[in-house]
Amino acid sequence: MTDFATETRPHPEGTTERRGPIGNQTDSGPGALDGQEAAVILEDTRASVDPALRTALDAVPGSMRRIARYHFGWEHADGTPATGNAGKAIRPALVLASAAALGGPAARTAAVRAAAAVELVHNFTLLHDDVMDRDTTRRHRPTAWTVFGDADAILAGDALQALALGLLAEDPHPASPAAAARLAACVVELCAGQHADTALEKRGPAEVTLDEVLAMAEAKTGALLGCACALGALYAGVPAQDVDALDAFGRQAGLAFQLIDDVIGIWGDPRRTGKPAGADLAARKKSLPVVAALVSGTPAAAELAELYGLPYAPGDLERTTLAVERAGGRAWAQEQAADRMALAMSELARAVPDPETAGGLLSLAEFVTRRTT
Repeated sequence: MTDFATETRPHPEGTTERRGPIGNQTDSGPGALDGQEAAVILEDTRASVDPALRTALDAVPGSMRRIARYHFGWEHADGTPATGNAGKAIRPALVLASAAALGGPAARTAAVRAAAAVELVHNFTLLHDDVMDRDTTRRHRPTAWTVFGDADAILAGDALQALALGLLAEDPHPASPAAAARLAACVVELCAGQHADTALEKRGPAEVTLDEVLAMAEAKTGALLGCACALGALYAGVPAQDVDALDAFGRQAGLAFQLIDDVIGIWGDPRRTGKPAGADLAARKKSLPVVAALVSGTPAAAELAELYGLPYAPGDLERTTLAVERAGGRAWAQEQAADRMALAMSELARAVPDPETAGGLLSLAEFVTRRTT
């Protein structure tokens, strides 16, 4: 699998260069250092936010609490303690990094509850998405619905959403009312994005446009990353235009994140991703690389449309994967991710013009588009 961070791109002169989404980098250069810094930020975020999450989950009735703790990787299905993976904590890290960039350490500390709320909303969406998409694996183990059933997994997700809004409603910080309203609006947008996603699956391969899929991806993924950054800005007490700039930064970074996630969903190594290879293709999902391939007008696009018009057969996976790549879907997604990150950097500079002050946010943005798992 080609790492997106070190893809080769042609120059007009016929030469090539190795590029990441934010300019020229090598694996031993600034990008590698940013990756190390992001890892530290994410680890610090987990240390700050997990206690708030565990405390919040204590308020959930026992049966649903067990499901939620299983989903977070803190318990096995039988309720015994586990040391599983609770996720990368990208979204709460964006809350805390935004607060720190705009308001310093005190703002970061004040925003921990908001960061926990964002992580609860994210996991609410994961629980529901797994049910709707019939995904059987997440974070290298069976999804909650496969263990506890559809209804219990959905109800546990509902409880996480309510907990998130409750955390903000009970927060005495002066920014909490605006944060709660913004997060609630984001949940509606997330649901609209998921609804659009499921509706697209019912349409034929030739009936979906790139603009529709990009709008869906912004709602499903970009909205929560933008909201996370905006909540951090709110807790830093900055003017509305800076809050909006941070929201726009997160949305564009979120689109880049989704583009790379879709690439990984097709070409990722299951041993690293924790998900079956080609699951999206098998489900005939109209992910961003797939739709880009379908509308390319190439012979491979016609082949892909034919494959997508038929029920999945196990022998089709390799052929379908090759068709997406030959039709340019992978290259388009990588290029788009780079373009979206350039837009994200422009929005970030509006609110935080000093690169050193914005360092944490820059490292996280770099991380989400350089990842391979």
